[in-house]
Amino acid sequence: MRSREYLTPAEIERLIKAAKEGRWSLRDATLIMVAYRHGLRAKEACELEWSQVEFGRSASLHVRRAKKGKPSVHPIRGDELRMLTALRKEYPDSGYIFTTERGTPFTPDAINRLVKIIGQRAGLALPVHFHMLRHSCGYKLANDGIDTRAIQDWLGHVSITHTTRYTALSPARFKDFWRD
Repeated sequence: MRSREYLTPAEIERLIKAAKEGRWSLRDATLIMVAYRHGLRAKEACELEWSQVEFGRSASLHVRRAKKGKPSVHPIRGDELRMLTALRKEYPDSGYIFTTERGTPFTPDAINRLVKIIGQRAGLALPVHFHMLRHSCGYKLANDGIDTRAIQDWLGHVSITHTTRYTALSPARFKDFWRD
């Protein structure tokens, strides 16, 4: 049997906590937070540039999707905004948000290896890979009762078929059926 392909919100918190204990704590914790909150693919996280972030009162992230996905603009919440602001101050000369110690953008393979290592450090019961952050985003939104079409747009899926996997397992799926 295949192991679970997503992490719970509590496991995401453990992953972020483990990232904060590493050598590149701010970068790694911010990477996990941003990838999870916005359902990014590894390639999308690697190519994320500061020009895609709007700071200020209505902070937002302009998400460019890979695989012919639909681009969108996502709000950035307070904790995430504080992490991004601190990261920007730490690396003011970089065009890319997430860079290696050499200052170059990550490759999808390198970013996946990084998340695997952080997952091991977090001591989670299942092996972690980068794409699990995207799946975790979809399942979290579905479990929060977010409409399937809205999740489709958030994740940039061209076809809703790819989105329905998240709602199929959601315990919230039937919660408002036959209410008195």
